Amino acid sequence: MYEVLRKLVRLLFPLLVRVRVQGQENFPPSGPYILATNHLSVFDLPLLLMVCPHTVRAFAASKHRRNPFYALLLTAAGSIWVRRGEIDREALQGAFEVLRRGEVLGIAPEGTRARRVYALQPGKTGAAYIATRADVPIVPVGLTGTEKIKQNLPRLRRTDVVVNIGKPFRLPESGRVRGPKLDKYTDLIMRRIAALLPPDYRGVYRDVLEKEEF
Repeated sequence: MYEVLRKLVRLLFPLLVRVRVQGQENFPPSGPYILATNHLSVFDLPLLLMVCPHTVRAFAASKHRRNPFYALLLTAAGSIWVRRGEIDREALQGAFEVLRRGEVLGIAPEGTRARRVYALQPGKTGAAYIATRADVPIVPVGLTGTEKIKQNLPRLRRTDVVVNIGKPFRLPESGRVRGPKLDKYTDLIMRRIAALLPPDYRGVYRDVLEKEEF
């Protein structure tokens, strides 16, 4: 089902958007790795399916199961259902299984999509926890423009979107990392994503980014 879905997305999605991809060469030759991105809209996942050359299994909020369209799309994509606001051990096991299979885990460290002001919110430690436990690289991705697709659809207007792919990196250590170190590594991941975004999209990481070099 995944390959059928990806072919459909690659066929139909360009009717809705004009996509500019930067840094395509930064994708590793193969998985496993974590694809860490900002989250602007429900169109982010189809965009990643279209652009990423490898199989991406992304986290999806369990509330979307109540929407027939989203449920069908996310199930076909092999998404990992996760209960927000709590430690979902079943979802964590699903994430580790994806990486053990050599696939790509898609995760938005913010934990939810941006609303109203489409800028980065503080990251949660899940991505850093999984990356250190699984000892896999992280590929940061910055998305812009997908938040405008929904409003442009009724006008039959294509939306310009940008996918900016950063260089893969590893966190400074792996294994049972906890506490303040996980917070520190979460900030590192978020700053890498922020570096791929225009200033208006960087949100709470804008000032930090301006003080550091990447």
